[in-house]
Amino acid sequence: MSEAAPTSLRLRVIAPHKLLAEEEVQDVTLPSLDGYLGIFPGHRPLMLALGRGELSFRASGREERFSVEGGYAEVGPDQVLVFTELTQGEPDESHTG
Repeated sequence: MSEAAPTSLRLRVIAPHKLLAEEEVQDVTLPSLDGYLGIFPGHRPLMLALGRGELSFRASGREERFSVEGGYAEVGPDQVLVFTELTQGEPDESHTG
């Protein structure tokens, strides 16, 4: 392989009618139906259903969390796209980092 592994992930978290997060992150933890899954740059492509739990990510030395109840995620080597059906405690403003 001649391509270098990615060093960050582009995360987008989308809820109905609202973009909750869009930024470069170091890692993401997702609540799947079978338990929590840690995603790091270079992860193999994956589609997964989300369960109830906490989605968290680290970006620029800080950690953020969202409570989610269902949805799905599409994971690639350099991006994570999350569609969540319902969130609790949605932030007042979306992130556009």
